[in-house]
Amino acid sequence: MKKFFIFILIVVGLWTIWSSVGRTTEWKEPDGNIGVVESIANDSVCSKNIVGIQPYMVPEDYLSEGHFYEKIKLYFDQAQRAGFFKENTVVLLPEYLGTWLVISGEKTSVAETAHLNKAMTLMVLSNIPKFIRSYFNNNKEPDIFAASLFRMKAMEMAQIYSEVFKELASTYQVTVNGGSIVLPDPTINKNNIDVNVSGPLYNASFIFYPDGSIDKQPVKKSFPISSEQPFVQACPITELPIYDLSIGKTAVLVCADSWYPQAYEEIRKSGAEVILVNSYAAGDNAMDAPWKGYDGSLMPNDVDKNDIGTIKEVDAWKKYALPGRIQSTQAKVGVNVFLRGKLWDLGSDGQPFFSVNGELINTSTSAGGGIWNMCF
Repeated sequence: MKKFFIFILIVVGLWTIWSSVGRTTEWKEPDGNIGVVESIANDSVCSKNIVGIQPYMVPEDYLSEGHFYEKIKLYFDQAQRAGFFKENTVVLLPEYLGTWLVISGEKTSVAETAHLNKAMTLMVLSNIPKFIRSYFNNNKEPDIFAASLFRMKAMEMAQIYSEVFKELASTYQVTVNGGSIVLPDPTINKNNIDVNVSGPLYNASFIFYPDGSIDKQPVKKSFPISSEQPFVQACPITELPIYDLSIGKTAVLVCADSWYPQAYEEIRKSGAEVILVNSYAAGDNAMDAPWKGYDGSLMPNDVDKNDIGTIKEVDAWKKYALPGRIQSTQAKVGVNVFLRGKLWDLGSDGQPFFSVNGELINTSTSAGGGIWNMCF
């Protein structure tokens, strides 16, 4: 028995050493991989403008608050140098931009491995006690593994995400939609994002103001896709908030929500003038593939079923998402940006959509990062 306890102590000691080493990351200057910096649809006054940022992210960008801040700041610096930041500027960022903060503070091997599943397994193995606590603090999600990881890191993720975007909004004196992040039951308390680790997980998006404050109403995704549904809760679309921003009354939709008529009915009733969309399209060259149809929720009645498998994914976005559906509302301006990068084996695709008065504006494309400015 004594030998057994000694063996256990040795194993625990070795695990403690292994789990703690490799968490200090060497600082490297981030690369924005910026392929486009472009101003489009300019009017002569530019009294209002939206700057859409397509960041090109890699796992190393998420290893610490400093890494994340410096990477996003790189795009803000470039936009400022281009003269895009004005008195009434709103900056739009993509879906899931904050979600991969789940690896913040983890071993560098989590970022360096080629496959997401292996990265998540390494996270569990190097945080066994914390993971077990989160595992038994679940909300009965089908994918309890993913849900437990996000709960385990939720407080740290929320803190980094909120501090970075409060700082960027106040430093550059712009309003920022920080893209989305997966958090359990997020609320705003004393100008911080609080999380309820026992609550349901939401794919949520937040607004940050030039005075460093956070809007008290987060947007929570209403139509999660099939890959999200095992751990992400749907929020009723009737709870969609409308923001009084410097560019006008504004609605924010998280990716798939922009495909559903119910979202535009809420926007129509609200009188919103601008629609912003955070998106992520998984898979390299996904936009050139045949469209597979709706994913996660029932296909709306106004969709032509003959389009499934016959038109490209990108054409389906133009027909059934923001560019095609904004005309059912009174909104005159719509912008949709995508997350790009090399995030393990997930792949990415997508180019921004800028719509003015029902017309899709031509933009230059970038397979990497990009910054587009639209005045109106």
